[in-house]
Amino acid sequence: MNAKHLSTLAMLTLLAACSTTPPKKPAPKPRPGISLAGLQADGAGREVLMVTLGLLGNDYKFGGTNPEAGLDCSGMAGYIYRNALGVELPRTAAQIAEAGRSISMNQLRVGDFVFFNTMNRRYSHMGIFIGDGKFVHAPRTNSQIRVERLDNPWFMSRFDGARTLFN
Repeated sequence: MNAKHLSTLAMLTLLAACSTTPPKKPAPKPRPGISLAGLQADGAGREVLMVTLGLLGNDYKFGGTNPEAGLDCSGMAGYIYRNALGVELPRTAAQIAEAGRSISMNQLRVGDFVFFNTMNRRYSHMGIFIGDGKFVHAPRTNSQIRVERLDNPWFMSRFDGARTLFN
């Protein structure tokens, strides 16, 4: 091959590399004992559920407010409500708790908020209830958005209440 052919081949290789999309992150494996089968919701709850499930496996980032850069727990809730319902939430978990109406655990509906005291202060962590005793949250640095059970002893011992924005 002469220099012209090598130059053309190099240019084509470079263009092909630039035009390919990066590989998509594989779907997260379900946590042991947690099934998403049978989740149901209507109306606004259904919209919240669809956006929420689409975030599973995205990276946690402290202060994060979008999936591309990563999300923290309140950033995740804000992203979900903005994209599912067009509702802007306050920035922190504590502020979101203040904006919601307190409800009992047996009143939880898909899309409601669950709060936890994980840092020795009220409402220091939150998640979105998805039904069937489960919620989605962005746990901590070096982790991903995932599903947990509300009856998990670790979460139950830190449960700080449930709140809703729905009527």
